[in-house]
Amino acid sequence: MPGLVTSPTKELQQINMDTDNKKTEKYRGGNLKYRLQRKSSQATKTEGLCFEDMSQWSQSLERLLSSKYGMKIFQAFLKSEFSDENIEFWVVCEEFKKIRNSFRMSSRAKKIFKRYIQAESPREINIDQKTRERIQQNIEAPSTVCFDDAQKIVYGLMERDSYPRFLKSDIYRTLMDSTSQSVNM
Repeated sequence: MPGLVTSPTKELQQINMDTDNKKTEKYRGGNLKYRLQRKSSQATKTEGLCFEDMSQWSQSLERLLSSKYGMKIFQAFLKSEFSDENIEFWVVCEEFKKIRNSFRMSSRAKKIFKRYIQAESPREINIDQKTRERIQQNIEAPSTVCFDDAQKIVYGLMERDSYPRFLKSDIYRTLMDSTSQSVNM
């Protein structure tokens, strides 16, 4: 299959072009649609992304987040809008709930607090002061539920704001169109 093999110089050129493009804001927005379109058409043929699965995403945020592809595409969409801290926090909390080692849980809780909860943190999420203070107390003796209040708030924000924008986005519509066309072929 000669068409599948590319020369190393072409790959290096592509990597250099991608690196240069990443320096611009346009790369995060406009080219993202193009990349998702390409990946979507490849995924429908090779990785099982199909119209039926994607149409489930529009039924609820929960269904979108429970889909491997839905989660990835939603994260890419939020990143393109420079608002991916909420989904990032939600995913980190889901992973945190799986920790069973108390030392690791304590260490991870402090990192999550410093990155997302603490005022002026690098990826600060939008929660009220009362919740922030409760979490600060909870991480002194962390449990799998110490971030639940903030996670519920963030989920609600995504459900009311980010999720409806995603469903109206060019990215989602383009993917739906491309998968529905492959069904009709």
